[in-house]
Amino acid sequence: MSDIEIHIFPCRQDNYGILVHDPASGETTAIDTPDDQRISEEAKAKGWTLTQIWNTHWHPDHTGGNLALKEEWNCVIIGPVGEQEKIPGLDRAVGENALVNLGTHEARVIDLPGHTAGHIAFHMPDDMVAFVGDTLFALGCGRLFEGSPDQMWDSLSKLKALPEDTIIYCAHEYTQANAKFAVTIEPENQALKAYVKTVTELRSANKPTVPTILSRELEANPFLRADEPALQAAMGHPGNDVETFAEIRRRKDNF
Repeated sequence: MSDIEIHIFPCRQDNYGILVHDPASGETTAIDTPDDQRISEEAKAKGWTLTQIWNTHWHPDHTGGNLALKEEWNCVIIGPVGEQEKIPGLDRAVGENALVNLGTHEARVIDLPGHTAGHIAFHMPDDMVAFVGDTLFALGCGRLFEGSPDQMWDSLSKLKALPEDTIIYCAHEYTQANAKFAVTIEPENQALKAYVKTVTELRSANKPTVPTILSRELEANPFLRADEPALQAAMGHPGNDVETFAEIRRRKDNF
C-alpha cells in the first residue's frame, strides 16, 4: 500500500494542478505548474513544502509557474531532456528510463513524443501511478502538435503496456467532450457506454473525472484501441494500427 499522498485540484480553465507528497521525507513535487499562485496556496493549505517540480512538457500551461515557484520555494525543477531549452528554470533534464526520487519513492521516466517532441511521463510503479501530462487523457489523447501519428501510437503503446491497475493522472478535464467523440467511433462498446454514464454523473455533480485507471481506458478509449481488428475495419485500415490511430485522431481534430 503506497503511503504517498496525491492532491489534485482544478485551475485555469480546464487544467489540473497535482501535488505529490511523501510524508516520511516531507518532500512534495508539483506535476507541472499551470498556476503558480494556486499551487502555492494548495501546498500551504496542506502544510506541505514544495521541494520539486516535475515537468512533462514545455507548453506554457505546464511550465508557466516554474520560475515563480522556484523563487518562492527554492525547489528543484526536473523536465524532459528533449525540451530542456524550453523549460524555465530547469535544473535536471531527464529522458527514457531515468529515475527520479521523491523521498524513497521512485519514478521512472518514459519518453512519449507526439503531443510535443520531447514529452515525458513519470511512472511510479511501486505506487501504481503515472503522471502522463497531455499524452493520454481520460477517453482521449493529446493533439499531435509536434509529432507524427506513428510516434504518438508508439508512445500510447508504452502506456498500454503498463500494469492495468495503474492510476493515470492526466493534466486536463476533457473527459466529457472526449466521451461525446468516443461514442461516434465505437457506438456499440458496452464498456464505453458505462464509462460515459459515469462521466455524465460526475460532471453533473461538478466532480473530476481524473484520475482514471488504465484498465478502463483500455476497454473504452478509442485512441488506445487502434490495434483492435473490428475498429481497424471500421476505420478503413484493417491490420494497420498506425493508420487506424491516425484516422481516429483526424476525426477528433475535426469533431
